[in-house]
Amino acid sequence: MSSDTTANQTSTSQLSHDQLPPALSSMWRLCKLGYTHEPRLVVLVVTLTFLQAVPDALFALWLMLMANALEDGNNTLLFATMAAMAASATLTWLLRVLATRLTRRFRDRVTIALETHVATLQASVPGLELQERQEYLDRLAVLRNQVFVLDHMYVSLLDTIGWIVRLTVTIALLMSIHPGLVLLLVFALPTVFSSAWRPGVERQVEERFAQHNRLAEHLFVTATSAAAAKEVRVTGIASELATRRRTEWQRWFAPVARARWGTAISHSVAWAIFGLGYVGAVAFVVIGLDAPVGSVLLILAAGARLSSYVAGAIGEIGFLRGIWLDGSRRLVWLEDYAAALSANTEIEVPDRLVDGIRLEHISFAYPGSDRLALEDVTLHVPSGAVVAVVGENGAGKSTLVKLLAKMYEPSSGEILIDGKPLRRMAAAEWRSRLTGAFQDFFRFEFSAQHSIGLGDLSRLNDESAVADAVRRAGAADVVERLPEGLHSQLGPTWPDGQELSFGQWQKLALSRGYMRPMPLLMMLDEPTAALDAETEHALFERYALAARRGESASSDVGAITILVSHRFSTVRMADLIVVLDGSRLVEVGSHNELMRRDGPYADLYGIQAAAYQQ
Repeated sequence: MSSDTTANQTSTSQLSHDQLPPALSSMWRLCKLGYTHEPRLVVLVVTLTFLQAVPDALFALWLMLMANALEDGNNTLLFATMAAMAASATLTWLLRVLATRLTRRFRDRVTIALETHVATLQASVPGLELQERQEYLDRLAVLRNQVFVLDHMYVSLLDTIGWIVRLTVTIALLMSIHPGLVLLLVFALPTVFSSAWRPGVERQVEERFAQHNRLAEHLFVTATSAAAAKEVRVTGIASELATRRRTEWQRWFAPVARARWGTAISHSVAWAIFGLGYVGAVAFVVIGLDAPVGSVLLILAAGARLSSYVAGAIGEIGFLRGIWLDGSRRLVWLEDYAAALSANTEIEVPDRLVDGIRLEHISFAYPGSDRLALEDVTLHVPSGAVVAVVGENGAGKSTLVKLLAKMYEPSSGEILIDGKPLRRMAAAEWRSRLTGAFQDFFRFEFSAQHSIGLGDLSRLNDESAVADAVRRAGAADVVERLPEGLHSQLGPTWPDGQELSFGQWQKLALSRGYMRPMPLLMMLDEPTAALDAETEHALFERYALAARRGESASSDVGAITILVSHRFSTVRMADLIVVLDGSRLVEVGSHNELMRRDGPYADLYGIQAAAYQQ
């Protein structure tokens, strides 16, 4: 194995165990993301947040000056103080209204930007490991729950800034009575530490037991979705699903509730400490300093406001620590994860295949498993070949297709495209030259034209190209039965939506695979399993003959077709048949060659032929 391959596997291994990035740097990156999308709104909202905090915090000062004016009989100061108090109240209200409206506008815009960013990131990750590895699924489950409130983080940060400004002004006012009153901040520190510590503890517990919550959500969807409705009713398992869902939810909620109770008690103790400090400060001013009425009113008003300001700041800090910092760390982790997988992909995808595809000692185990799905597979697939991959269930057929599509990187070995390593080609660029259809296809409930045209976005609205793909896939009968042909809405849950059988959906999925005109690799992973054997045979026989005669546009670029099928009557037409058994490559050759060898392929072919004859 080459040193490059070893290095690649090492980095992938390290990547799979990456910890969440640091909190503060993640928060800063998320701040910059919001500023990038709405720079002017950010500046306006921050400015208004500062401005509205000052007049609100000065209320205690006006109260003290008013008391002093009354005590001294100074009517000029009294009326000036009353005017200042009225101006502060008016400005506070006016600036709050302006800030609220601008903040709401900013949130609406940044919400779409954040959700789009997360969706794009997940879609840009080249492989499937992100959707299949348990620890990643747990991490993503928490992020999905948080992404819809991540827009609040900007509001929370702005509110925190406002509370800090108010606190600064209030502390300055208290120190004007006596510098020692700054010690009130010391009594507030336990509440700050508690608020910063509490959400992190709760979030760790939530993530540790997230698999139970995911299972509870899965059971709920199973019990309520149309896809499982028939089997749920026939088997009578609805009550069992509900019971198990409640059980799994309790397994998640019980430890979370215990953690919340524990942190709530510690938080209450922290607030009790602050309360004692506040009472002590009032007693110090009244008894120890024998302060005038104005100063007493100042500490009562400022002290009371100090407690509300501390509570407000701590509440926002708790939200920032529990949701924003946590969500931002997961979002930044996803950004770094996607970027790392796209690194070192400087080799361009060839315009056409000359030598073909070579697999050199390929082994692969799925994430979280030690069992090899493919083991030491070495194979040369020449350009322009139609290749069939056969074997019993679990032999590694679909795994081979996933590796060729860069859904995963091999655990060891190398895949070469015309002699160049596939791992150093950008996944998006490579996949732009692939096409295919799969047994576990997705049902895109759009118009029939768009459901098929998604196979080549550049020709999504090209009706003639879609019609040609339908013809080549043998799906013309499905389209002809639709009331408006290609313009018919698919899916019974939409207005005038058409219900299709599984086989009809599969034909449309196969049509989608025929949309790209000149792919380098076409992967057909049991895409017609729902069709009868004769229809499948006739369909692929037409395709193989067209490829051999050069009638297909793909033949101009040396395109390779990989066909996975359990039906040996279909695969016998292939130029090359690859036989997998127990994750290993056991035979390669044409149908006639393999039959003459009288090996595993001949045995499987004979068994299936005898079954059809019966």
